Amino acid sequence: MATSTTALHPQFRPPLRSPGRHRPLPHSSYSSFARARPRTTIRASAASASAPAQREAVAGVPWGCEIESLESAALLERWLIDSGLPEQRLAIQRVDVGERGLVALKNIRKGEKLLFVPPSLVITADSEWSRPEVGEVMKRNAVPDWPLIATYLISEASLEGSSRWSSYIAALPRQPYSLLYWTRAELDTYLVASPIRERAIQRITDVIGTYNDLRDRIFSKHSDLFPEEVYNIETFLWSFGILFSRLVRLPSMDGRVALVPWADMLNHSPEVETFLDFDKSSQGIVFTTDRSYQPGEQVFISYGKKSSGELLLSYGFVPKEGTNPNDSVELLVALDKSDKCYKEKLQALKRNGLSASESFPLRVTGWPVELMAYAFLVVSPPDMSQRFEEMAVAASNKNSTKPGFNYPELEEQALQFILDCCESNISKYSKYLEGGNGSPQVSINAKQANRTLLLKQLAKDLCISERRILYRTQYILRRRLRDMRGGELRALSLFNGLRKLFK
Repeated sequence: MATSTTALHPQFRPPLRSPGRHRPLPHSSYSSFARARPRTTIRASAASASAPAQREAVAGVPWGCEIESLESAALLERWLIDSGLPEQRLAIQRVDVGERGLVALKNIRKGEKLLFVPPSLVITADSEWSRPEVGEVMKRNAVPDWPLIATYLISEASLEGSSRWSSYIAALPRQPYSLLYWTRAELDTYLVASPIRERAIQRITDVIGTYNDLRDRIFSKHSDLFPEEVYNIETFLWSFGILFSRLVRLPSMDGRVALVPWADMLNHSPEVETFLDFDKSSQGIVFTTDRSYQPGEQVFISYGKKSSGELLLSYGFVPKEGTNPNDSVELLVALDKSDKCYKEKLQALKRNGLSASESFPLRVTGWPVELMAYAFLVVSPPDMSQRFEEMAVAASNKNSTKPGFNYPELEEQALQFILDCCESNISKYSKYLEGGNGSPQVSINAKQANRTLLLKQLAKDLCISERRILYRTQYILRRRLRDMRGGELRALSLFNGLRKLFK
């Protein structure tokens, strides 16, 4: 986790999201497995507002290790070598950036291939189950890869030492700090200003819905194979937390998703772009270095081009402010319900897959043309109704050719609209950051107090990074509006001067 100010959880190894590389499956890849039905929360639901109950659920997962455990990591390394992992030029050590990481044992040149993890040491949807009868039931019900691998992980973990993967599971984090493990009270309190809160709530809801569907369709009908003390919402939150932070897609293995032991001990740096894939020549999972390393130096991969909010959502860390070149923040914009053309504009948006309120990403470098198109639609007067559809199409990004479109007569109003939205969001961030950051009203012990401090720091770091982008956008918008209005005044003065001259 290079550049993270709060390097708490190095082992949230990511599914990389570089284009064409291994990336985490979209939520629909697993949540679509859950049928459309009321999602009843069972036991200690992560969507519940009961913070004590959720903390109890987190503590109830009996496997895994503490984040900084080197002992479990060393046992994992020994087992991997005994099981066919080739001699490595990297070793697991305690590191400055992240709690554990892989460091160079020898000089490593740029362009070298490292790791060479054999497919036999990789967990996929085709992996052999230690309890074949459990795997047979899951596959007979055509369970998709994500929930299948999540269930596989729980099944193997419950067998403890009798599972082939016991050394790997023992080295996985017992209690992650990804947002999947935050309580609803913590999300509502610490991320009240950040749009990532809604994504976290949706992710938790999706996992709970997926579990409920598995329970109703499969587990309850085979209770002898899927006892509730093993297959419950607590263990599924844990296993999905592992998948969100570690599952990778391997393009050269037909896009198969996999957990790759040893490789998932690599930490993230925004300064590298290397990624994991299957190397056909060596028949192993490798990555190719894009820089050189000295002995004792930590070796990094990229978790993908993600915003700080996305990194916190899946991996539980926030890069140091200003160090993430891919940082962004979502800006929520909406139609004005008092607009005389509200219904017509809304219909145009709906025809193009949009709604009355939409979010668009802001970056330090600017904003997307789709946001500008949406703003044009918001401020356009009734006499431009024939252009509503054109604006909605541009806002939806459906027009792949992206022709240059502009409405000079609306530009000032559109920019002012975006500026107003930015300043409204800035006030929310400032209110949170200057208000002491709050705390859920629950009785806590020393361990919970430490957790609270860690989460508050993560939330503060994220909010500072996101507000920084909003401040930059505000500056650009104010300057552009000032120049536009200054130009109009100069033009008006010139016109008045010429008029007096010809009188």
